[in-house]
Amino acid sequence: MHKTTFRVVTRGVEGELRIRDYVSEDEITRRHIQIGVDDCSTNLSLRGRPVFKGLIGPMPDGHGVIRYESPEVFETLTKEWSGNKKKMRTRKVARH
Repeated sequence: MHKTTFRVVTRGVEGELRIRDYVSEDEITRRHIQIGVDDCSTNLSLRGRPVFKGLIGPMPDGHGVIRYESPEVFETLTKEWSGNKKKMRTRKVARH
């Protein structure tokens, strides 16, 4: 059986990312208010995982890591990710 890590990503007072890992579901539920469980994720490994008040998630973050983010971090990282799309290269057409 593999271990699952629960990762919470928030912003510090100076704007830095703060990452806190919890080694069990019990540990994270002692620190955050659970408001439900994920019952609609397309990632079947996330179904049944807790949903917490004030956090976006659960979402996968590598092998064995379940990630939650504050709304501000989620919005910022999503904007950064969507803005970093690779530009499509165009091919030059040979003219005869």
